Amino acid sequence: MTNPYRPGSTRTNPLAIVSLISAFALSLVAVITGHLALRQIKRTGEGGRGLAIAGVTIGYAGLVAGTIAIVIFITASVTALTEEVQRNDNGLMAPSTIEARELPPPSLAENRDWTGTITINGQDVGVTLDGAAAPQAVSSFLALGDDGFFDGTSCHRLVTAGIYVLQCGDPTGTGTGGPGYSYGPIENAPKDDVYPAGTLAMARIGGDGDSMGSQFFIVYDDSTIPSDAAGGYTVLGTITSGLDVVTGIADAGTTSGASDGTPADPAVIDGVSFR
Repeated sequence: MTNPYRPGSTRTNPLAIVSLISAFALSLVAVITGHLALRQIKRTGEGGRGLAIAGVTIGYAGLVAGTIAIVIFITASVTALTEEVQRNDNGLMAPSTIEARELPPPSLAENRDWTGTITINGQDVGVTLDGAAAPQAVSSFLALGDDGFFDGTSCHRLVTAGIYVLQCGDPTGTGTGGPGYSYGPIENAPKDDVYPAGTLAMARIGGDGDSMGSQFFIVYDDSTIPSDAAGGYTVLGTITSGLDVVTGIADAGTTSGASDGTPADPAVIDGVSFR
């Protein structure tokens, strides 16, 4: 008489073992091999069902955790890239604030020209400010200069292709610092977007005409800087002598060798004086 009872296999399904082991390093492999093991166990009666279930469960948990980590990484990368693009928008990002100061009134510019110097690396750069054409920008620049705000600050950015500017005026040296206030609107921007060599203009955030603070740029070679949604850039003055100080810094290039970056020849403002 044939015995109708067929005992189950005592052999442990090898894929179940693989699933559990790989679950701690290769989540997708664990899930796939775990499901295959469960199918084989159901068909053959082999042991290892618990191992396969554990491998599948841990594997799915690893996939979920990995997906979350990827989403967080992508989000952080996009945020950082957005900030970098904004900072490099025409190279002329203006500031967040670092300490509280009050914006001086436009009347401080007295509707007249001011002559003086910006001393960089111990060398004087002669400047004339146009208080009639850009009264708010000139008033702010004069007040910050009188307060010694610029003293000891580094020109943090040099652009040597497309546009030719040395950007200064950030007390943090990072491109994000400012005087504790921002102002607008844009004053005395060229209608043709042409900024001749020797132009002194205010930096700002791209698309925001009310974001000027303390950061400014010196154009050391003729540049066409396209207007954006907010317009052009406030021209507050002209370099009358010593532009070679800036071109000398530009000739040394950037620390990275790229066309846009920190000057390889450190440019430090020793002082600003006008009368």
